[in-house]
Amino acid sequence: MAPRRLTGRHTIVLPAAAVYQSGLTSRSRHQEANSSRLSLTRAAEHTSSTSLSSTNACHLAAFRGRRRPPPLHWICVRSRKISSSHAYVRQKANQGYKERKDVIRKQLNNPELSLSSYDTAWMALVPLPRSPSSPCFPGCVEWILQNQHDNGSWGIHEADSSAKKDLLLSTLACVVALKKWNIGLEHIRRGLSFIERNISIAMNKIDTPIGFDIIFPSLLSTAIGIGLELTIPQTDVDGILHLREEELKRLAGDKSCGKDAYMAYIAEGLGNQLDWNETMKFQRKNGSFFDSPSTTAASVIFNYDEKALQYLDLLVSHFGSAVPTVYPINIQFQLSLVDSLQKVGIYKQFSSEINDILDMTYSLWLQRDEKIVLDITTCAMAFRLLRMNGYDVSSDGMSHVAELSSFTSSLKGYLNDTKCILELYKASKLCLSEDDVILDNIAIWSASLLKEKLCSNEVQREPIFAEVVHALEFPFYATLERLDHRCNIENFDARSAQMQKTEYLPYGVFQDILALAVEDFTTCQSIYQDELLHLDSWVKEHGLDQLKFARQKLPYIYLSAAANICEPELSDARSSLTKNAVLTTVVDDFFDVGGSIEELGNLISLVEKWDGHNEEDFYSEEVKIVFSALYSTVNQLGAMASTLQNRDVREHMIDAWLHAMRGTMTEAVWQRSQYVPTIEEYMKNAVPSYLMGPILFPTLYFLRENLKATVVKDHEYNELYRLMSTCGRLLNDSQSFEREGSEGKLNIVHLLILHSGGSMSMEDALGVVHKSIDTCRKDLQKLVFRKGSVVPRTFKKRFWNICQTNFVYYRETDGFSSPTSLNSLVNAVINEPLKVPN
Repeated sequence: MAPRRLTGRHTIVLPAAAVYQSGLTSRSRHQEANSSRLSLTRAAEHTSSTSLSSTNACHLAAFRGRRRPPPLHWICVRSRKISSSHAYVRQKANQGYKERKDVIRKQLNNPELSLSSYDTAWMALVPLPRSPSSPCFPGCVEWILQNQHDNGSWGIHEADSSAKKDLLLSTLACVVALKKWNIGLEHIRRGLSFIERNISIAMNKIDTPIGFDIIFPSLLSTAIGIGLELTIPQTDVDGILHLREEELKRLAGDKSCGKDAYMAYIAEGLGNQLDWNETMKFQRKNGSFFDSPSTTAASVIFNYDEKALQYLDLLVSHFGSAVPTVYPINIQFQLSLVDSLQKVGIYKQFSSEINDILDMTYSLWLQRDEKIVLDITTCAMAFRLLRMNGYDVSSDGMSHVAELSSFTSSLKGYLNDTKCILELYKASKLCLSEDDVILDNIAIWSASLLKEKLCSNEVQREPIFAEVVHALEFPFYATLERLDHRCNIENFDARSAQMQKTEYLPYGVFQDILALAVEDFTTCQSIYQDELLHLDSWVKEHGLDQLKFARQKLPYIYLSAAANICEPELSDARSSLTKNAVLTTVVDDFFDVGGSIEELGNLISLVEKWDGHNEEDFYSEEVKIVFSALYSTVNQLGAMASTLQNRDVREHMIDAWLHAMRGTMTEAVWQRSQYVPTIEEYMKNAVPSYLMGPILFPTLYFLRENLKATVVKDHEYNELYRLMSTCGRLLNDSQSFEREGSEGKLNIVHLLILHSGGSMSMEDALGVVHKSIDTCRKDLQKLVFRKGSVVPRTFKKRFWNICQTNFVYYRETDGFSSPTSLNSLVNAVINEPLKVPN
């Protein structure tokens, strides 16, 4: 038959008619069967070829171990017997596990940060407004006296750590505060001794706090001016003061818009050199400048402001006699904790607390609260977490940083803050429409800045470096959950210190997160290994390994199940997914290369009969092996799922298989008759022939949540299925068209070229396909991330997981067909122990 011509614009139609109506009745199955038999009479002689069009289905696999998995807080011991001597160890492990969770839960509800000696010192320097000879906050002065380290320093001092610039800065600020009020002579002497011993640190270029080259020399001049006797070589003093002069000279020549914000932020180092009328524009509603106690204290000292003093009063009433380096910071810190818990895969253990935090964040987002809007890092993270968790947030909330010029005008932009740029980049990837100019713009300039960062020696030394590399290489829609968890765990910064004008730390909570994540990942790996062994036995038990035409891809298949259905308690879901995925691989290969047209028709007929089949109905031994494995597996899973759902769901599973087989048969008929389908015909059939229905639909019944029949029949459910299958089919076609073309099989790339009458090149056809993939993926994202829909989020997530898996397997090559390309991923998820520094 001559090729059909496609006129007009070359686009791929994604017809809603392709949607699998999951409520097909047995009668409709038989009616479609008659149509299939008529098509078979016109089928051409079998031509050998290998189709990967539906084998993406096989990427999503799982297995239920026959033994119930151990509690999450145990490390699964793989020996057959556990000696009684382990009982005490298990008891202690359980106790430690609970304690870690309690620490994390406490921090989620009521965050605590380390106190800042540096900011407390600036609070101590503030005089009483009407009595300048007395401190406004005497409690801060007393705190300084009570919190000097044995080595004479103030600040965050960790065991076995060397002196750093922020310790030097904090110590000098505390010494100056004590000298101003003529108190603590011995403390001053010891503090000066620490500074004298470590003064050379001030002139190195490593781990420099923000504004250090302005603030430290300024404090040093103040110290000398008020009579503090420092035994420091004059050359060192001159060198340090020269740092300030050079920095002031640089600022004088700096024409960037962000300079004003930066100078305001380090106001304590500039004092009366600042234009305070200009600086007041950075004051926030709470009276602070950048939520920084030290900057705000400086504004009271150098340019008395009642509102700023009220902010300082609030700090003292809230914290007592010492303050953190940033306040308020609760929402920023809480979102950071939520993000960390999600990145390492243990967020479900804190779902109640996380939901409360996200609800509160959403309320602040709608109010355009300063705590969200004015901190760009927090704004980007809030947008990403809210959108990914189904909240209705518009990208208009990011409009103030849509342009690079707007970003560089901010403090974070001026500082070229890596964490902030990374958060903006990740947020920009959550674009849900074709014309979101705001997110598209952010994506372009943030990616460019991050790529520049990768060339920086300074960034390469930072813990965030690996995260930047991963984000640029693997967009969130092209990752597997458990692989992400592993990468994040192995590169996790358990210390999670942040350097601003001084260093601040959370109270050890990130160490607890890391310990819990390592324990969880190790436990799950042991479970996955056991499940894979049982699954291999199941394959052999049904003789599927003896079918010469069938690809043996069990590790690849199981990879995506373990990587996406991570929870140890969801063994049944992994079992359903894995067994059905193995069977779809067998069926796909049987229809492609293994069976004659008579055998294919025989197999469909057996599925139509199901319980009514007889032993003499089998056309061949291969048909018998395939159908017997399918029949026993679907019946077993159907009975289990029906019990869990408290209704009969087996019929739905059978319908899914029959619908998929008919789609695959249509492809087989096209190939054998050398029929060239239209674009519309091909895309309509792409949904069932991609074979995702019999893989995913049964699995959803094992997610420990009720899946109502009305949901299964709803348009949204079927639209999720259509978009997921269409996206997967197009991805597969874009990577397999050369191989399939050499084997005489047409896919969407060939059809676009053929129907263009030769006017479209291979590159143009691929461009059309890639654009359609992008559109399809965004439409699926919109459905998955939407809150308040008919399909519960638990189930929507699994449609998205399959889409992600398809991107991983087919983003750059036909990974599923490769004998080795996915081995490293299999090992990373299932076999190789974590590599986490002590």
